[in-house]
Amino acid sequence: MKVSREKAVANRERIIDAAAALFRTKGFDGIGVADIMKAAELTHGGFYGHFESKDDLIAKSNEKAMERAAKAWSRVTAEAPDRAFAALLDHYLTPRHRDDPSRGCSFAALGGDVARCAKPVRTAYAEGLEPLIGVLARALPNGSKATRRRKAIAALAEMIGAVILARAAAGTPLSDEILSASRQQLLDGA
Repeated sequence: MKVSREKAVANRERIIDAAAALFRTKGFDGIGVADIMKAAELTHGGFYGHFESKDDLIAKSNEKAMERAAKAWSRVTAEAPDRAFAALLDHYLTPRHRDDPSRGCSFAALGGDVARCAKPVRTAYAEGLEPLIGVLARALPNGSKATRRRKAIAALAEMIGAVILARAAAGTPLSDEILSASRQQLLDGA
């Protein structure tokens, strides 16, 4: 039975959404194509009608996740223009974010995995960083454009690292302390 063009697009989006959540939860090697297709409520056989390979799906799913993150960050800063940087930190450095990798930042969940992936996946990640750096740079209160970009890159690295360390220390008082200390240090440096 032939699937309509609209249904094929919808199916592809379901696969991408399921993969993005599963990759962030289990890592790239921790989940297979069959499990992704099952989570998307589609048959395994249809996968290659949508994607060339698992790496292709990894790149596409993370492009979408990063696009969503950039939109969310832009919304956060727009809702608090007088304290945009602090609002981003309040949004990102939270126990909720730490405790739910499936709905959180792809960079914090998968950065280590990406470093071992093929170049197209690493390229997609690097391209996905740019919009977030841009939002952070615009949210910083002072400095030239170049200074704000440098600070934004450093802030993003600390934010991602803080979530990774907080997840590693989950269930201990140190986990919350990592989030709090990073937030305060970033605010003081802005």
